[in-house]
Amino acid sequence: MNIALLRQRIKPWMLPIAMVAGILFHDFMGRIEFIAPYLIFIMLFITFCRVKPHEFRVTALSWSLLSVQIIGALALYFIIAPMSVDVAQGTFICVFCPTATAAPVITGMLGGSVPRLATFSIISNIAVALLAPVIFTLMGSDAGIPFSDALLTISAKVMPLIILPLVLALCLLKVAPKVHRAVAEKQAVSFYIWAVSLFIVVGRAVSFIMDEPSEAIPEMIILAIFSGIVCCAQFWIGRKIGRRCGDKIAGAQGLGQKNTVLAIWMALTYLHPVSSVAPAAYVAWQNTINSAQLYFKMRRENSGK
Repeated sequence: MNIALLRQRIKPWMLPIAMVAGILFHDFMGRIEFIAPYLIFIMLFITFCRVKPHEFRVTALSWSLLSVQIIGALALYFIIAPMSVDVAQGTFICVFCPTATAAPVITGMLGGSVPRLATFSIISNIAVALLAPVIFTLMGSDAGIPFSDALLTISAKVMPLIILPLVLALCLLKVAPKVHRAVAEKQAVSFYIWAVSLFIVVGRAVSFIMDEPSEAIPEMIILAIFSGIVCCAQFWIGRKIGRRCGDKIAGAQGLGQKNTVLAIWMALTYLHPVSSVAPAAYVAWQNTINSAQLYFKMRRENSGK
């Protein structure tokens, strides 16, 4: 078996492997977790290099998915908050979180439109960069920190992480188009970087969960259940929206496949840390769905030969 074929067969299982490894080696994450934001930055930069300015078309699909991402997340938060703020924050971040940087890779493997999804990925990430500082500041407004100070602090950390990769990608296109083209052709690299990032943030989340008292277990179970519900709902709603807009695969992956690496990091950093259980569980839910989709697609292709 050649290396290319082996890599193709292992790829659908890379994310579950990264998750299991993160669980097994969670005790070591404290030494390497500092690199997670840099990995997120690199993934976004590679993804943004994929879309050229003339391909950046905001369609009805983009607006529909973005509406569910923003309005749906806020609606769920306000509905659940009276019962439990922690569960509300965890559910919120699972919907509000932008599309995964590896979503265009998975979309291409499933036969969907990569440019359409890459475009929505940019829109989704920019929306989060602009809105997250305000929303996170309001959610943590009872911490005794002045609103303006908290807003500036969160903006300084979140916006460069998401906006700067886009700026660099556009600048690279202008000053070094050949290098830009070379980066754009290496999209598969972002998938493997994502796997490494997943390994780190899952391990970090597991370490946090292990340190929680046993009294928090019921709440963490509820967070995991809510995470699974919104994960399945987003894939289903995204597919419905995508079918109406001409690309059910891009719709499903755009809304359902989340940048859980970023979600866990934001939850641990800006929300109540226990809320990170929801995006950590979302990792398992979405990758179970993705692995199943890739498995059945490969089986259909093999049976058709």
